[in-house]
Amino acid sequence: MIAPTPDAAPPADPLALDQQVCFAVVVAARNVVALYRPILEPMGLTHPQYLVMLALWQHAPLSVKRLSELLQLDPGTLSPLLKRLEAAELVSRRRDAADERQLAVELTEHGRALRDRALQVPPAVVERLGMPVSELQALHASLTRVIDATRTPAHPEAVR
Repeated sequence: MIAPTPDAAPPADPLALDQQVCFAVVVAARNVVALYRPILEPMGLTHPQYLVMLALWQHAPLSVKRLSELLQLDPGTLSPLLKRLEAAELVSRRRDAADERQLAVELTEHGRALRDRALQVPPAVVERLGMPVSELQALHASLTRVIDATRTPAHPEAVR
């Protein structure tokens, strides 16, 4: 539930759908991902693939394990994404020479070149949202705090 401001009366129904944080987050996430779709489609990427590419453009090469940690995805979810990106010749996967148990993910030349086109994605998203960048930055900071709060409960004994 969204907490009322100190001077506001609490909602009449604490279970009102439009007052639930979970509902607002899910609808916002679904709508924002849908907004990315027509921007990413000409690049041949889905939104999850775009997130993989963002991580690789920033940190490549990466082990599958580290990529999984960065994206907060389990390896079973990440593996099909990597297979599709490899089929599109954007990434390559190989065994790490230092540790054969690790699978390293690297960008191909085509994958590195796609970064230039991807530079147009953030401004296109901002334009389509029609919100000031400062407001989006504040939203990002708030969501990051929510993510952190879900990892470190204020009352660990309440989580069982």
